[in-house]
Amino acid sequence: MDAAQQRFKQALEETHTWPCSYMFKFIVPVRQETEVLNLFQEEDAISTRMSRNGHYVSVTAKRRVHSSEEVIAVYEAASRIQGIVPL
Repeated sequence: MDAAQQRFKQALEETHTWPCSYMFKFIVPVRQETEVLNLFQEEDAISTRMSRNGHYVSVTAKRRVHSSEEVIAVYEAASRIQGIVPL
């Protein structure tokens, strides 16, 4: 785990009590929407919203997580998607 991930993990530990519902938000080019949706499961509450120009989509997903490591794992998987912007 690099220094940035360590700081993020520490911030998560200080601000959350596990398990909890965690909200993930991403903006991604439309052609990568399916890749982002594949990060989540059917039981996760997922909503999407297309940008005005139709080139990007925002994805919001709420998932029940049990640790900061679960949150970081989703962000690590998301980082492999071309053009993704985590919010």
